[in-house]
Amino acid sequence: MRFSRLYLNRLLDSPTPHDTIVVIDVLRSFTSAAVALARGARAIYPVESISEAVTLHDRLPNALSVGAFGGGDPIPGFDFGNTPSALLQADVAGRDVVMSTAAGVRGLQRFSQGRQLFAASLVCARATARAIRATVAEDVCFIITGEWVDRDGDEDVACADYLEALLSGRPADSGIYAQRVRDSDFGRRFIAGTWPNLPVADLDLAADTDRYDFAMPVYHENGHLVIRAGR
Repeated sequence: MRFSRLYLNRLLDSPTPHDTIVVIDVLRSFTSAAVALARGARAIYPVESISEAVTLHDRLPNALSVGAFGGGDPIPGFDFGNTPSALLQADVAGRDVVMSTAAGVRGLQRFSQGRQLFAASLVCARATARAIRATVAEDVCFIITGEWVDRDGDEDVACADYLEALLSGRPADSGIYAQRVRDSDFGRRFIAGTWPNLPVADLDLAADTDRYDFAMPVYHENGHLVIRAGR
């Protein structure tokens, strides 16, 4: 199994990978998605455009909307911001969730043509590695979405490092990767307590390595990308 990495915000003329693509967004899109699925959500619909997300939400019976701008501020009019700790208490069982966020969703849309596509975060990393092995992947490309001009993105790099160690059969101390999430540039903003839409409870969830025993494969259904819980 061969590994490569691409950074979403560095892309120029990078070749598009075509085997197994793992789009990582630890803080917070794919932690939020995992929490919603664990709470019984039927599916997550990642939609990049806010207007398209609103339209899809209105078409899906009893759907919920989750959305945030770059930096973490919630999108007005959506049911939830991109806040996994709030979703822990949400009534999502059996409901579809339409998600529009700045990084993870954009990564899925940009790399939607892979043979296998996964959304990933630290909370379901080991299950993701298991699911990738089951696909008999030859090439695995990790998409790092959290690196920005003012953020090192190490929360996502840590998740990629952990996944690569698991897939390679190397020893992997999950606590080391969890601490890197906390120590990342973005992680420290949650700890600082000065950003009202970045609660420390979200960071605690995002750093809870292997909290969930399911992967998040992404499918093409009726013209939309759809994330579902998978073993």
